[in-house]
Amino acid sequence: MTGAPVDAPQPLDSPPIRVFVVEDQTKILKNQLRLFENHPEMDIIGTALSGEAALEEVPKLMPDVLLLDLGLPRMSGIDVTREVKARFPKIEILIFTIFDEEDKVLEAVKAGASGYLLKGAPVDKIIEAIKEVRAGGTVIQPNLARRLLRHFRVEPDASPVPTGPVAAPPSQPEPSASDLPQEPLLKPLSDREREILQLIAKGVSNSEAARLLDLSKATIRTHLEHIYRKLEVTNRVEAVTEGIRKGLISV
Repeated sequence: MTGAPVDAPQPLDSPPIRVFVVEDQTKILKNQLRLFENHPEMDIIGTALSGEAALEEVPKLMPDVLLLDLGLPRMSGIDVTREVKARFPKIEILIFTIFDEEDKVLEAVKAGASGYLLKGAPVDKIIEAIKEVRAGGTVIQPNLARRLLRHFRVEPDASPVPTGPVAAPPSQPEPSASDLPQEPLLKPLSDREREILQLIAKGVSNSEAARLLDLSKATIRTHLEHIYRKLEVTNRVEAVTEGIRKGLISV
């Protein structure tokens, strides 16, 4: 017997990702839906032309990923993001935006969006981004990543240091070691974990990091879980912020 042809269709490893699309421009919405026609790994389970309509349909359909236009009329994409994440935190939100909306994208990410795509992105980038956020990753371009870091960065204490003689405060009993708060002893990041943290600080996706380091995406996700645990954070932005604050990486 001969084996199957190399280019034979392979069975899907997992169920299709359930995607709900919110776009107020009918023509753009139709074009977006057309992009997904030959991608059985994506299941477009519903659409909406406004944020209000989306909030009515999302609880009924419970998608995996919400592909959300940022520039909606009346109720903005930021408001939709905030509402959906408050009610359904497991739904991942991927923002569709244009070049001049970075301030709004920043607000959407702060509200809980997992990343953003520029309108007009090729379909392979859209598919990869949806898979990325569904797997727990983040899709943020380097220019916005830098702005996010500046926003979330913890600045050192800028209190002036006294240079002259200072009156001694009233004598207080010296606290014993047992009275002092104890910080948990966390394991330091490995060289590989620092390398991955440095990459995500540049806005690199899990898939891109896997290619650059010749690792599987599952391995990258495992490393990220270890990084989060060691830094006591829950997402990439917090991890990068802590990495900078602790001097583990630079941007």
